[in-house]
Amino acid sequence: MFERFTKDARDVVRGAVGHCERAGSQSVGTEHMLLALLDREASRGSFALAALGLAERKESVREALDEARRRGGLSRADTDALAGLGIDVSEIVFRVEETHGVGAMSGDRKDKGWWSGRRTFSRGAKGVLERALRIAVAHRDRHVGDEHILLALAAAPGVPAEVLADHGVTHESLTRVLYGGGEAKAG
Repeated sequence: MFERFTKDARDVVRGAVGHCERAGSQSVGTEHMLLALLDREASRGSFALAALGLAERKESVREALDEARRRGGLSRADTDALAGLGIDVSEIVFRVEETHGVGAMSGDRKDKGWWSGRRTFSRGAKGVLERALRIAVAHRDRHVGDEHILLALAAAPGVPAEVLADHGVTHESLTRVLYGGGEAKAG
């Protein structure tokens, strides 16, 4: 699959691994992929984000991703569902951080001891890469670019799509910017 990735798409994957390592996470997640896309310049994905007004709000996106990581990676939909069961995620985060320190629920490794050297990709991150390939094929694009990864992130349920939508970037708006409104369907 990676032989079809453009240099920009490969740079996003490498950047996601870098974000994962700096955070001390055990596996590359979808949030690391979004952070890597925010780092990009002069690519189709970065131009699409700029066209949708996100270029000057990247720090706000990073803060929203940090907040979700503090909640253990739970999206607002997840926390709302738990609230419906009488579980207050904010209270749980507060109590855990009171005892174990800020960010204790993030899943990041604090010991940073021995590590095999290769980061694995979470199920969600693998799914985004597979979806990016399907999106490229659906649009009859010969290669998978960073814009396809961005489209896949915006289409996948979870924190990155929620954060992007909160900042006015949806799968539909990205498709309009990148393809002029012609919507190709990809699972």
